[in-house]
Amino acid sequence: MRRISRLTRVAVGAASLALAATACGGTSSEGGSGKESTAKGDLGLAIAYDIGGKGDQSFNDAAYAGLQKAEKEFGYKTADIEPTEGETDADKEQRLSTLARQGYNPVIGVGFAYGPAMTAVAEKYPDTTFGIVDSVVEGKNVASLVFAEEQASYLAGVAAAKATKTGVVGFVGGVDIPLIHKFGAGFEQGVKATDSKVKVISQYLTQTAEEGGFSSPDKGKAAAEGQIEKKADVVYQAAGLSGQGVIEAAAKAKVWAIGVDSDQYAQEALAGYKDFILTSALKDVGGSVYTLAKSVKDDKPLTGTQVFDLKVNGVGLSDSNPKMAEIKGLTDAVAKAREGIVDGSITVKSE
Repeated sequence: MRRISRLTRVAVGAASLALAATACGGTSSEGGSGKESTAKGDLGLAIAYDIGGKGDQSFNDAAYAGLQKAEKEFGYKTADIEPTEGETDADKEQRLSTLARQGYNPVIGVGFAYGPAMTAVAEKYPDTTFGIVDSVVEGKNVASLVFAEEQASYLAGVAAAKATKTGVVGFVGGVDIPLIHKFGAGFEQGVKATDSKVKVISQYLTQTAEEGGFSSPDKGKAAAEGQIEKKADVVYQAAGLSGQGVIEAAAKAKVWAIGVDSDQYAQEALAGYKDFILTSALKDVGGSVYTLAKSVKDDKPLTGTQVFDLKVNGVGLSDSNPKMAEIKGLTDAVAKAREGIVDGSITVKSE
């Protein structure tokens, strides 16, 4: 039975900068039990990116922001490793093993795709704390960092319902999987709870991540253009790097886009589109990465399932765009919905 650890308050942050240092040498040895051990605390935090890699202005960049914060605060070495196209679970397993063997602690896999590899590797390195974002992996030395994405998406739905003038809004999901269904379900519920007459058009770009649903801006752009042709004037995307195409299409058509994971209004790479990024559904991946790193630094490593929800500011809705305040009733509606979710009077669906 998995252990549910207490919730941890963290602060939302995101950044997109140049390449970080790559991993360098550490030590390893064979133990009597057949398990490998590392020089605990020899190095620092290491993260292995999900599909799309660094520069997605979203999920992976949020994780990198957490790494940067830990690096700056703790003054230790870090590593961040890009995925390769068409890689297998064995490739991911080798990547995680290499980082642990070199002495990095903790080692975090960014994304549910690291689940099988994490299961295989964690037992081999009992002195290393592992973390996985967006999945639950059982293990005495594994922290599963999961989020209430549906709650942030509900708030995005409230904002969309208040902002639309055509009565049609869109949702673009990267891949047709349960994790992304959470975004879509919360968004549609928030829209309908605010105005039941508003129509929601939903589309998933691919059936599997390998088909490019999280890494193809052209696919995102085409999907958004199709929804805009059907009169959608607010489009919410949960599609990783593909979401940049959604934002581009919205800006070109002069309709609203809603970002995801990071505050995309504030992303330098998206500055040319910022006037059309109404808000972003925030997911504090960076905070979760930092929190796990700090727990290891404090010699009190977190393990088990760590839930980051609206109550602990693990998810939320950005308010960077001043135009939000100009839309009648939007700010008050979002605040009321947030209060309802936190006090339990609103239960958000995850599918």
